[in-house]
Amino acid sequence: MRFLNPHAAPRLAALLLIAFTLQPATVAALQQPAPLGAPAAGGAATVQQAGLTPLQVAELVSVAAVAISDDGRHVAYTLTSPPNPSELNDPTPTFLHILDTQTGQTRELFAAAGVAGIAFRPGHSTVTFLATQQGSPRGVYEVDVAGGAARRVYTFERPLLSFAWAPDGNRLAFVANEAVTPPATPLPYTPIFFEENVPQREGWVVDVASNAAPRRMQPRGSYYQMEWSPDGNRIAVGLAPTPTVDDSYMRVSVLVLDAGSLQQVAAINNEGKLGQIRWSPDGSRLALRAADNIHDPIDGRIMVVPASGGTPRNILPRFEGKFEDILWTGANEIHFVASEGVMSTYGSVAPDGSNLRRLAQREGLAFTAFARAGNGQAAFSASTPLHPAEVYVLAANQAEPRRMTQNNAWLADVPMGEQRIVRWQPRDNAYELEGMLVMPVGFAEGTRVPVITMVHGGPEAHYLNGWLTNYSMPGQMAAARGYAVFYPNYRGSTGRGLEFAMSSQADLAGAEFDDIVDGVDHLIRTGVADSARIGVTGGSYGGYATAWMSTYYSDRFAAGVMFVGISNNLSKWGTSDIPEELYLVHSRQRLWEGNWQKYLERSPVYHVDRAQTPLLIMHGAEDTRVHPGQSLELYRHLVVRKPDVPVRLILYPGEGHGNVRSASRLDYTLRMIEWFDSFLMGEGEMPALDITLEQARRAAPSAAAPAGG
Repeated sequence: MRFLNPHAAPRLAALLLIAFTLQPATVAALQQPAPLGAPAAGGAATVQQAGLTPLQVAELVSVAAVAISDDGRHVAYTLTSPPNPSELNDPTPTFLHILDTQTGQTRELFAAAGVAGIAFRPGHSTVTFLATQQGSPRGVYEVDVAGGAARRVYTFERPLLSFAWAPDGNRLAFVANEAVTPPATPLPYTPIFFEENVPQREGWVVDVASNAAPRRMQPRGSYYQMEWSPDGNRIAVGLAPTPTVDDSYMRVSVLVLDAGSLQQVAAINNEGKLGQIRWSPDGSRLALRAADNIHDPIDGRIMVVPASGGTPRNILPRFEGKFEDILWTGANEIHFVASEGVMSTYGSVAPDGSNLRRLAQREGLAFTAFARAGNGQAAFSASTPLHPAEVYVLAANQAEPRRMTQNNAWLADVPMGEQRIVRWQPRDNAYELEGMLVMPVGFAEGTRVPVITMVHGGPEAHYLNGWLTNYSMPGQMAAARGYAVFYPNYRGSTGRGLEFAMSSQADLAGAEFDDIVDGVDHLIRTGVADSARIGVTGGSYGGYATAWMSTYYSDRFAAGVMFVGISNNLSKWGTSDIPEELYLVHSRQRLWEGNWQKYLERSPVYHVDRAQTPLLIMHGAEDTRVHPGQSLELYRHLVVRKPDVPVRLILYPGEGHGNVRSASRLDYTLRMIEWFDSFLMGEGEMPALDITLEQARRAAPSAAAPAGG
């Protein structure tokens, strides 16, 4: 189950919508936020910062995508820069920047926000990208690497969703939604037709040099991946039968089209999730970053197949990791970025699976994206435990990537908690498990501290030993307040190979969640965790885990913050936009085939009678992945059946499966932290509905924590 924000569903007006409340004095303060790290208004100027504050987290910038010129001289990259949450409640925009790898100089290349799909145009000294300009639909623009005004390359009658250049730098393949006519009605009102009249994602090709009319790709369906063959005569595409989320996950087939007729000339018998398509330099083979089979929960294997058709072969079936990005770089070489446990690897492998080499792997450096130049130089987006993603460059003759950008330079002056790798054995000894533990700032060995357990979603996801703090992940914010934060990679997580990723299937909330409790027990046994002050939080599947820990395992957890989580597996089946993915890579059993009672018993609502954990529940009101009713069900069961257990439900208008807007993110952060401060550090009183900017600027809780147990 992917933790992301799908297309918004109709507003659920009948549900309780609780917006955050600002005190009048706060509204004025929000207009002129204090400088980063400054004490709150009215606070003593001599107060020293104890660590990272929520407001600082809300202002962090981060490198996202990277692209590199063929000669390796320039790296184009996008930089995410959140809006001021006191002024706007908007999604985080992206801006285009460029790095000169010889001089180390960086500069903004395009000043407008909303850049996506960056690529160097073949045969030109320009960076191309998707943007919206001067009221035109989103199209392709380019700007010289030396700077200057951006030029429009191509716009279509509808916004472009993605694009890919042919090797000649003139032909452009792109995806745009088909034109859909709204249903006719004589009334001044149009209802929403659920999952009907939804546009397909059409594939098109246009020659931008000749100004010829665009031509539509012939196979019908929704296009996702597009990759030109090295000679420009064919296009490999990923095509789903419909634009539904479920089909985009589980039913994308690889086809090869003739670039002239745009008709299918070959079909690949792939099945399951698909992430990338890469041509071999001679055009004879394709490498797919894809699932091993229909039940593989991720697109994290390297599968090789003849371009003429056939069934892909997993070249490294026993690789205990997850391939994150691949690129065919020579006749007998594929370069990749992979996760191996909590470590990141940049390496290469022959297309038959031989000659696996790890070219760069450093503890505490987590790669998120890479690009490779013709001269062998590679560029990465990578983070560390001390900073979010930056641009790194690795020359062909070097063994260690060099950090080339210095965003958030002020972080160097902020005290940080030590980030450790922890390993433990589960109760059944099936695997050695691992994760990360962020220690409190200034932690003294031998001191027991409160621990917040941060459970990832999916469960097809994992934590790397990089930056682990954002609006919903307390990380260094909590470390500043005296907490340790535990990030477990429980069974079913990715990054450990195919067997491990599939090991939790057909056992929802079973051994996978026991692993988390066993990890907490390990922290208690080793003298770090105060057993009376254990908290838990997470989103999506991590929200499911939080609900489970707050009901079934409630005697172990003193506070919970559940985000877009599952509470009833029966109603979940009928309200989610990914029922087939749920069946194929999670439950492996149909609910209605004799499994009603089993999945009811694996639902937190079934165990509410055990609940004694104060629980804050938060959810996007427009969530189509995990319906807000899941949160409402658990809230209502707790209020009716356990009236003495503190519980609060907050719904975020306009948000889906995870908050994407700046103010709703900061609001979430403050309420999460305040909940843990009250029930793990304080007197256990229900927090007020009001929030203030002073809370956002404060690194430490307002009240001193009780002594450790």
